[in-house]
Amino acid sequence: MIQDLTPELCDRYGDALSVLEPGLKSFGGQSSFLGQAVTIKAFEDNSLVREFVSQPGQGRVLVVDGGASMRRAMLGDMLAEKALNNGWQAILIHGCIRDCEAISQMPIAVFALGTHPMKTEKLGAGQSQVPVTVQGCLIKPDDWVAGDPNGVVTSASSLVIE
Repeated sequence: MIQDLTPELCDRYGDALSVLEPGLKSFGGQSSFLGQAVTIKAFEDNSLVREFVSQPGQGRVLVVDGGASMRRAMLGDMLAEKALNNGWQAILIHGCIRDCEAISQMPIAVFALGTHPMKTEKLGAGQSQVPVTVQGCLIKPDDWVAGDPNGVVTSASSLVIE
């Protein structure tokens, strides 16, 4: 992945991109990513996150609209490790994660609003492959999502870097 990926993409694609509002932080051992979105909408229940990271990721980005909850962690080290082992490029959580020190040692991009030590309920609630809103931007299944320490961008059209 190239250094300063999102500024390069902004220079190349300009207004064709949507830029997420600041606030997401990089927690993974990989600080940049580019891939197509798989979306989940679930509030304080990470059952669908567990289900999807257990499947082949094929270089895609799992985008989780956790309703910006700061009361529960939607991802921990065990699920991040499953995602890594199953070929996910990145996980973007509009909410919190936990086990941040362990996740920081994994070569996967993980972006979230913050950390919280409390795990979620496991009730099987939520929706998958639906449009979600993260940091003021609508992200649809199969949209392209890229991120680095500069920020996160998205596009309905393919994003290419040279």
